[in-house]
Amino acid sequence: MSEIYDHEKVVPDDAPALPLVMQAPRRGKPPEHWSDLDADGRRERIRAAGLPAFRASQLSRHWYERLDDEPSGWTDLPAAVREAVADQFFPTLLTPVRTLGCDGGTTVKSLWRLHDGALVESVLMRYGAGRPGSRSTICISSQAGCGMACPFCATGQGGLQRNMSTAEIVEQVVAGARALARGEVTGGPGRINNVVFMGMGEPMANYRSVIAAIRTLVAPAPDGLGIGARGITLSTVGLVPRIQQLTEEGLPITLAVSLHAPDDELRDTLVPINTRHKVDEVVDAAWEYARVTKRRVSIEYALIKDINDHAWRADELARVLKRRGDWGWVHVNLIPLNPTPGSKWTASRPEDEREFVRRLEAHGVPVTVRDTRGREIDGACGQLAAAEV
Repeated sequence: MSEIYDHEKVVPDDAPALPLVMQAPRRGKPPEHWSDLDADGRRERIRAAGLPAFRASQLSRHWYERLDDEPSGWTDLPAAVREAVADQFFPTLLTPVRTLGCDGGTTVKSLWRLHDGALVESVLMRYGAGRPGSRSTICISSQAGCGMACPFCATGQGGLQRNMSTAEIVEQVVAGARALARGEVTGGPGRINNVVFMGMGEPMANYRSVIAAIRTLVAPAPDGLGIGARGITLSTVGLVPRIQQLTEEGLPITLAVSLHAPDDELRDTLVPINTRHKVDEVVDAAWEYARVTKRRVSIEYALIKDINDHAWRADELARVLKRRGDWGWVHVNLIPLNPTPGSKWTASRPEDEREFVRRLEAHGVPVTVRDTRGREIDGACGQLAAAEV
């Protein structure tokens, strides 16, 4: 996740390591929703329902542009068909379970129940609320659970339940946009500026649905939410074939790679996918993405006390990244670990964090330390869902 990072919970030393799960379990599909369809598919479904094709644009305008989920307000549709159309094309996919706020109401975390009882989370974060130029970021989930088995991740330790559908992914953003538009978040009405796929799940392991969702998010009105592609960040622990596939999609989004260690020995343990795709292979794929798209790649690095925050590892991280050149292709985001109650792993000491930053800067590597918001509301992905089970 973005400012509220999802890699959190360390299993006890005597707990068995979870296996990597690349293929999501098959469970009952959610009902088809308008957001599962592209513009052509929507027109086709509307015609099949016995309505003229132009009704598709009207419905899309209500849903994505006006963010109106109340059929009675769709006055450009005949009154006799509004409820039937809503029932057929806009079934409820996300049912709110809990909503928690902090940071003066500018950070709002939502726990959603899906049609089959699975729980997922999203977090809406507002910056500069009430001031000109305020911006809003929503962090969303792409899977119920996660199969990547990272031992310090609350979501990963819960295992993978299933992939989310395209519409389930999109509707998290629609819900956030609707809350902002209605002034339900501190700072008055606003809009979504940035979407980060850093919530529950490994987005690249649900590639088809995630890419379809992104295309709806960036589609201009009335066919989508009209969010700029440069405002979308897609995170991965390093599924190299999918990074290569993304490189050819023609979507100028930001790629974020959760590296967490510059050496294979440690990363094999922290990020088990590294046993299949080693550090150099992952960084090469990220470099190629930057070369082709001209979009700077973000390297995510959760700083964990006495585990991966050694000064020599900062030097090694710089060497790994600089071997690909220093033409501005990469930026390092350091994330202080958001501690989970009962976990023995925690954020680095302030002096170790400062030294890690200093070493990277000395090598000429751009670096920032990410603001961690939402600690008092179980900020890391998976914590709120785990508490509900």
